[in-house]
Amino acid sequence: MTTGKTRDEIAEAYSSEPWWYDLRGFFILTFAYNSTIGTQMRFFGPNFGPDHLEVACGTGTLLEMVLNWRRRRKLPPVKVTGIDYAPSMLAGARHRFRNNPLVELQHADAAQLPFADNRFDTANIANSIHCFPTVDGALRDILRVLKPGGTLAANVLLYPSGFAPLRWAAQKINDWGIRKGILYSPFHIEELRAKMLAAGWEIASEFTSGNTWNVVVRKPL
Repeated sequence: MTTGKTRDEIAEAYSSEPWWYDLRGFFILTFAYNSTIGTQMRFFGPNFGPDHLEVACGTGTLLEMVLNWRRRRKLPPVKVTGIDYAPSMLAGARHRFRNNPLVELQHADAAQLPFADNRFDTANIANSIHCFPTVDGALRDILRVLKPGGTLAANVLLYPSGFAPLRWAAQKINDWGIRKGILYSPFHIEELRAKMLAAGWEIASEFTSGNTWNVVVRKPL
C-alpha cells in the first residue's frame, strides 16, 4: 500500500488559506470521493449527541453546514468540541465559529486526545480518516474518550472503482494528494473494518457511496 507523510508534514500541507482548502476540497469530493455534500450532511447530521467531538474539523466549513442542516430539521442544539492538527485550518474554524458559544476548538492530535475517558456522547471524522498517519492510534483514543454506547461516524476514501475515466481521474487526484501530503492512503473496506474491530469498536451501520465507505461504529456498553 502506498502511503504518505508524517503528521507534521500533513499539517504543513494544509498551510494554504482556508478558502483555497475549501475550494480544493469541493473538487476532491466530486472527482475523488465521487460523493456529494448532501450525502455527507445526511450521513453526519444525525450523529450528534449532547456533547460531541468533531475530529479533524479543518476550516469548519462542513461542520457549519451540518449544524445548519440540523437547525433546519429542528434537531436539538449540541455542544461541539472540534480538533485539528493543522494550525491554519484551525484558525479558519476559529474565525468561522467566533460568535458561536456552543463550538469550542482545540489544537490536538487525533491519536493523543487531551480529554478524559468517557467524556463525549458522539464523534465524527469527516473526510479525514484516510489522512491520519496513525489510524490505529486515533481509533483507540477516540474510543477511549467516548462514553459506553457512544457512536463514531466516519467516511473513508476507498481505492477508486467504477467507470474507467472516473476511476482514472480519482486515481490521479489520490496520487497528487499523497505527494502533496493531504492524503496518507486510501483504504479497502475490509482493511479499515479490521482496524476498527481490533480497536474495540462494534459496527452499527455502513453503506458505500461512490469511492467512500460510510460507517457508524459504537463503543460497547
